[in-house]
Amino acid sequence: MPTVYVTRKAHFNAAHRLHNPAQSDEWNRATFGKCNSPNWHGHNYELDVTVAGEPDPDTGFVVDLAALKATIEAEVVEPLDHKNLNLDVPFLEGKKTSTETLAVAIWERLAPHVPGLHEVTLRETPNNSVVYRGE
Repeated sequence: MPTVYVTRKAHFNAAHRLHNPAQSDEWNRATFGKCNSPNWHGHNYELDVTVAGEPDPDTGFVVDLAALKATIEAEVVEPLDHKNLNLDVPFLEGKKTSTETLAVAIWERLAPHVPGLHEVTLRETPNNSVVYRGE
């Protein structure tokens, strides 16, 4: 059987501040620019979750998309949507809230629930995205 890659898209909105408390305010401003604003800033994140596998001989499906949607909603969208990533999300506590770190955290949330999870793509802006494959 061939390996097929199936992707489900999701969206969430969240605020954050890029800041390293171990560094000086000057370092943070120089490194993170506007993203270091003490008043936070936000993004309309777009998430693609890709599952790889062989189509089931009975259904033709690699994954039940309704079940995948429900898992993404419960594990990612609900805890992150309209939240401050630095203050409101327990699984991000103590972590830098870069898109890279967020993509890894999303993978860690989904992996136990999504057999065949292949890739998480997180778009912070139309120009900036991160791909994580559990490596």
